[in-house]
Amino acid sequence: MYPAGRELVQMIRDIGATPIFFVTWAHRDGSPENGMTNYESMQAQINYGYVEIAQELNAQIAPVGAAWQTAVNQYPDLILWQEDGSHPTEQGTYLAGCIFYAVIFHESPNGLTYRADLSRENARIIQSIASSTVLNIP
Repeated sequence: MYPAGRELVQMIRDIGATPIFFVTWAHRDGSPENGMTNYESMQAQINYGYVEIAQELNAQIAPVGAAWQTAVNQYPDLILWQEDGSHPTEQGTYLAGCIFYAVIFHESPNGLTYRADLSRENARIIQSIASSTVLNIP
């Protein structure tokens, strides 16, 4: 991913845009065939890889994976993955969107009125996770 990341960041900057690396979420069950035996080990590898390339290129990150990890650990009733354990549900997609909102606008998504088809409570929880993930990291 690093050679492609370097090339893409240069292309993005060449047109005057700002690159943001989308730090993705891990598969619910990890990737055992690739030595990542569970969700936590896969998420750690994803985080490491994206942070490393972003630091090298002085680029921003959208820490979606870190927010998912918070949600998984603190709000296990949220359903972030579809049945395949890879693709996001509406809750997972909303969390990613809230992360990008916070990164792009440098402000909390808390109180946003758009909540997709989520309950007010789930939207509030997800907005709060996104806010604390983005606005509390260096």
